[in-house]
Amino acid sequence: MLITEDGILTGAISGGCLEGDALRKALSAIVQQKTKLITYDTTEKDDDEFGVQLGCNGIIHILFEPINTSDSLNPIAILGDLENEREDAILVTLFSMTGQRQPGTSMLYRQKGFTSKIAKELAQQVEEDANTALNNKTSSFATYSVEEEQLSGFLELIRPPISLIIAGAGNDAKPLAEIAYLLGWNVTIADGRPTHANSRRFANANRILVAKPEELMTQIDIDELTAFVLMTHNYNYDIHLLNLLLDTDAPYIGSLGPKKKLERMLDELGKNTEKNLHRVHGPVGLDIGAETAEEIAISIVAEIKSVFAGGSAGFLKEKMQPIHFHETRNSS
Repeated sequence: MLITEDGILTGAISGGCLEGDALRKALSAIVQQKTKLITYDTTEKDDDEFGVQLGCNGIIHILFEPINTSDSLNPIAILGDLENEREDAILVTLFSMTGQRQPGTSMLYRQKGFTSKIAKELAQQVEEDANTALNNKTSSFATYSVEEEQLSGFLELIRPPISLIIAGAGNDAKPLAEIAYLLGWNVTIADGRPTHANSRRFANANRILVAKPEELMTQIDIDELTAFVLMTHNYNYDIHLLNLLLDTDAPYIGSLGPKKKLERMLDELGKNTEKNLHRVHGPVGLDIGAETAEEIAISIVAEIKSVFAGGSAGFLKEKMQPIHFHETRNSS
């Protein structure tokens, strides 16, 4: 969560129960220009002492880190390096659970190198752990011993936003584009009709392409977080684009409409194999009983998120692990 000195909040650290108290502590950290670790212990039945009434029955550690704009390695500057690049990275934040030393945001590690303000004697250990986290594509925690002091490290996997290419600019594509925009995804609208594919109808799309399928493919970069949804309601456009996509490494292909439509397209393409039927999500979306365009959009977005996050798309109440699960490693 980002808090400005005039009290404007962007993002969140809880469902709303911590934000008020966090705002006060963040403003204090800004005035003092000092990074602080605050612990909220709500394991006791009565947590009135915090004045936040969490009722979460857990322990929450929050690091309040002032952003010094004169520091070229401040968190905003570090994250800014990733803004225009679609690559994974590990953001390393160091903190102490017991001492006063709170280094805060300390390293951005990428495959091509890293940016760091960690002392040399510790940098190699952190770099090795960051490399492991990057290869495993998972956030994790680690502990480090430095001059008889123990530091904790949060190695956070930062991934590019999902790139959603919506093939189709009909009215039912509008809520899908809007929901994806609200999630921070990179949204591309593609259609052969300039009357439909335009900024008046899709004001928040990152790109709008008026293109035939083969033209579209020359203008799109496909990576491991690229999702295509075919919803042009034009059978010839959909089948042509599907044929092109099946020859790529596109990790997610969704087809709007009944399963019979998908099977027919694959039959006509001579590609109706078990592999392709499994690979293409058709009908696209999760079974949530969706009927309206808005509900269908929610089901599509939820399925895409589940596929890329490796989620089960089941009920959280049936999950045996904690909702947010991270690995912990020890280093010395």
